[in-house]
Amino acid sequence: MRIGRFYQIQKTLLQYGLDELVPIKHRPWYMRLLRKSAFWLRNQHPKAPQGVRLRLALQSLGPVWIKLGQMLSTRRDLLPAEWADELAKLQDKVAPFPGEQAQSLIERAMGLQQIHDKFSDFSLQPLASASIAQVHAAKMKQADGPDADVVVKVIRPGIRKQILADLSLMETAAEAAARFFPDGKRLRPREVVAEYRKTILDELDLQREAANAIQLRRNFMDSDSLYIPYVYSDDCRSNVMVMERIYGIPVSDIAALQAQGTDMELLAKRGVEVFFTQVFRDSFFHADMHPGNIFVSREHPENPKYIGIDCGIVGTLNSEDKRYLAENFVAFFNRDYRKVAQLHLDSGWVPADTNVEEFESAIRTVCEPIFQKPLADISFGHVLLNLFSTARRFNMQVQPQLVLLQKTLLYIEGLGRQLYPQLDLWKTAKPFLENWLQQQIGLPALWRQLKENAPFWAEKLPQMPTLLHRTLEQLPKQQQAMTELMAQQLQQRQQHQSRLLATIAAGSLLIASCILLSTGSLLTTALAATGALFFAAKAVWS
Repeated sequence: MRIGRFYQIQKTLLQYGLDELVPIKHRPWYMRLLRKSAFWLRNQHPKAPQGVRLRLALQSLGPVWIKLGQMLSTRRDLLPAEWADELAKLQDKVAPFPGEQAQSLIERAMGLQQIHDKFSDFSLQPLASASIAQVHAAKMKQADGPDADVVVKVIRPGIRKQILADLSLMETAAEAAARFFPDGKRLRPREVVAEYRKTILDELDLQREAANAIQLRRNFMDSDSLYIPYVYSDDCRSNVMVMERIYGIPVSDIAALQAQGTDMELLAKRGVEVFFTQVFRDSFFHADMHPGNIFVSREHPENPKYIGIDCGIVGTLNSEDKRYLAENFVAFFNRDYRKVAQLHLDSGWVPADTNVEEFESAIRTVCEPIFQKPLADISFGHVLLNLFSTARRFNMQVQPQLVLLQKTLLYIEGLGRQLYPQLDLWKTAKPFLENWLQQQIGLPALWRQLKENAPFWAEKLPQMPTLLHRTLEQLPKQQQAMTELMAQQLQQRQQHQSRLLATIAAGSLLIASCILLSTGSLLTTALAATGALFFAAKAVWS
């Protein structure tokens, strides 16, 4: 399966002429020779623009590759504009599968005789079609009110098999990279692929996505910044999800947002605030925030609110990673590169023997030029490349648990760049992080922890006298047991020393008897041999 899929990938890339995207100076002679030898895999779209060919190739390769294109579509600083425009079509304009097939899958999953048993109206034409699933508009019957406007999301048929084939190929490549590449150990490709495998397989379970959406909706229930549609959890299955239909403006439709008078600066700032709130307040963040999954409410354009959908991929951070990240961000904002270097050491992200002064200097070289600039003048793509070089130099390992966070940061940058290029990302994020850190340390944090743990201690307090009495009763017995254990250990140590001395004496006398035997002194030899036997017996039986 792996070899077949590998050949299919190479065949697709060549038939769409993607090898021509690599400048000829970076194509060694043996690669050009191999390309010419594959004469049956000619470019079948020679007149199509490069961006179109790239989009069609990724689309034909399936969801793993489509998601790569989705991320690249937000990086207009790294790609030509026409490429980014084409890749943006992968966000919700992937070729759909037949609506009749979707209807059949929904009926089977929900146990319906026909679709109209549950829905008074169901559109066979999908509203949107993405890499893993597509959505259909419907009106769902309600026992206690009017029919509800909903969308029904259904997983593409047969998609799991294709994803597993790609993952298998990626695991093989990761194994080879870990063994043979110089940076294999530091980059931890096997762990990264394992994390990606878990993420994308989780996305195939729509009941998990429904639970994620419910959690995010609860986290932002009273927020002016983010709205998550209501999920009809009783009607969700592993391959079908039913949720409230929303009517918003796609965040990528800048013209429509400006036409309704949207406060673009506030919208961009709220995007940054929503991200940091999810990461640091909730430790639960939407990790697939490409423009196809984000809309803006049509209500109150002067006070704009995001609408988030497609919660299949979420990320979480433990308390230690979260604290280190927050302290790193604040140290970056304050240009305290010494603290950044020390935090990397304390967290174990770089080896303990790293020279702090050299690491500090390298970080300053990369990061100092980006400050006090609007977002339009900052290329995080180039910064990340420079940071990668720094990581390579100091043998910094990839942290698989941060991969989703890094991907989401790229999405946030691309979103902010489109909405309001003058946004000062650092100025927007710094107050939030400083406030969060203040809440984690000092008296406020101590008081909050006491309040959080109060119910536990209130439950245990009545038991404390009994526990104390039992402890005092057991203390003399424990001390006696400890004394006996120490006496046993001392006796065993003495026996061991005695055996060791007897063994040495037996060996010495045995050697002496051999020497004496060669001199012809039989009596002395017999005495030495007898002594050797005596001490050998003592070593065995003592």
